[in-house]
Amino acid sequence: MAVLGKTGIEVSPLCYGSLTFSRFQANLPLKKGTELLVYAHEKGINFIDTAEIYDNYAYIHGAIKELGREEWVITSKAYCYDEKTADASVKKALKELDTDYIDIFMLHEQESLLTLKGHKGALNRLMELKEAGYIRASGISTHFIGCVNATALFPEIEVIHPIINRRGVGIQDGTPEEMLNAIEQRHKKGIGIYSMKALGGGHLIAENRASLKWISSIDCIDSTAIGMQSKEEIDYNADLFLRGEENERALEDVSKKKRKLIIGDYCIGCGSCERRCKQDAIHVEDGRAVVNDKCILCGYCATVCPEFCIKVI
Repeated sequence: MAVLGKTGIEVSPLCYGSLTFSRFQANLPLKKGTELLVYAHEKGINFIDTAEIYDNYAYIHGAIKELGREEWVITSKAYCYDEKTADASVKKALKELDTDYIDIFMLHEQESLLTLKGHKGALNRLMELKEAGYIRASGISTHFIGCVNATALFPEIEVIHPIINRRGVGIQDGTPEEMLNAIEQRHKKGIGIYSMKALGGGHLIAENRASLKWISSIDCIDSTAIGMQSKEEIDYNADLFLRGEENERALEDVSKKKRKLIIGDYCIGCGSCERRCKQDAIHVEDGRAVVNDKCILCGYCATVCPEFCIKVI
């Protein structure tokens, strides 16, 4: 187990990224998703990443019912911007997960010092909720190096969930080396770090072995969140991150999988997806949404589609 900075929270070096369960991606049956979480726990994974926008608390609730709350470390995120929205998001998570506490609650997709200043009320409320015992730690997720650096001015931020991979896919304002330097400096100050998008949202699947070995070798990353849709994926990643071993059979199965974003023919060209995308990866052309090679397959565009015609598969 690893400890997330000074929080004292012990987590597996591999975190289960649960976005993949949601209706915006694999849309797994509830029973199937819960079974995968339980299987992951058998393999040594105790850490689950989710978010309010993923709309998938039911899967995690199922895993809690199966094994007990104390067996899991759960982190969630929401687009909170003041005291009221932070309070509502934490209460929603507590209710839908049917738990007395959330281990880590984060402000989702923070961009800069200005963003953090604007959301100071939400951070303050998270601290109050921590003191009341409803959360154990607070933090942020971000795709921006500048935002990682800006957290130095906010003692409320105890955990950072940054995007980082060997090719820099999805980093908005610099290189992988610059992001690594930023998170290393924060880690030295006792900030917990668990990373996202080690495979660049699926773009680095062809470089699966090299990409995962690279991220697992970085000392300043306490845990890495990876979305997994099968037992084979869990087997390979758990063996690598938890035991330092490569499961060649599982790797062969995993490497065959290719992910892509699809847009249904019934797209109405409303532009909601274009406005939501921070990667500049989707645009409306000739009355229909079209995706380009900047897409990191996060699926966030699907969450705002009024026709439910976007999906990552």
